[in-house]
Amino acid sequence: MTWKVGRDVEYRHEGTRMMGLVVPPPGRAADDSAAAVLLLHDAFGISEEMTCHATRLAGAGHPVFMADLWGERAAPASPAEIGPLIGSMTGNRDRWLGRVAAARAALAGQPEFSGRPLVLLGYCFGGSSALEYLRTGAEVAGVAAVHPGLDLLGQDWSTPGSGSVLLMIGADDPMATPALRSRLVDHLSSAGLDHQLHLYSDTTHAFTSRKAADSPQPELFAHNPLSAGRAWTATTGFLTELSAPAS
Repeated sequence: MTWKVGRDVEYRHEGTRMMGLVVPPPGRAADDSAAAVLLLHDAFGISEEMTCHATRLAGAGHPVFMADLWGERAAPASPAEIGPLIGSMTGNRDRWLGRVAAARAALAGQPEFSGRPLVLLGYCFGGSSALEYLRTGAEVAGVAAVHPGLDLLGQDWSTPGSGSVLLMIGADDPMATPALRSRLVDHLSSAGLDHQLHLYSDTTHAFTSRKAADSPQPELFAHNPLSAGRAWTATTGFLTELSAPAS
């Protein structure tokens, strides 16, 4: 299902049709310096929830390009569908990162994004994708990762890109344990990357997702409205901070 809040952008990667979505600021944006966003979806694809995030950001003046990481705008509905998709990316990192790069290239051809600082915003698997893209050399203004699976990341940070990093993680997230968080922070420090970690107490994985409101395993993943609100405030503040100074 497609929520018509912007315009579709078709692009391709390795023969697969990718269906991105541009969500521009409404009307004629008064501030051309506001940071642009490449939004990397969670495991459920370009869903109504992800589109809602994009619409809110566009309403604040940030043009958003929603990447299609799965291809053909697939929207998996169950772990049985999600697992193979994630495995197809982590098992072939060139394909995984190539899809992020393809989305960025498609974004560059859209007029709303010209001349603006670019921030990658990723949720869950999308947060992992944004961090992997940075780890392997991406040059961006910033990366904001909301409950990323740190267990999916590679460990070679010898050729990182550049950009400030904002991590928003539940203190009880089994996919971002204290050991994994510490290791990532060490990597970011060694790479000389500006970074901040927001850690939310009594919060597990997928805490922004309303799909996790009635989680069968709340000790592993569960919606937490308080932490979700705090992460949104942190994200919008980060985007404001990285927006270009008004001329």
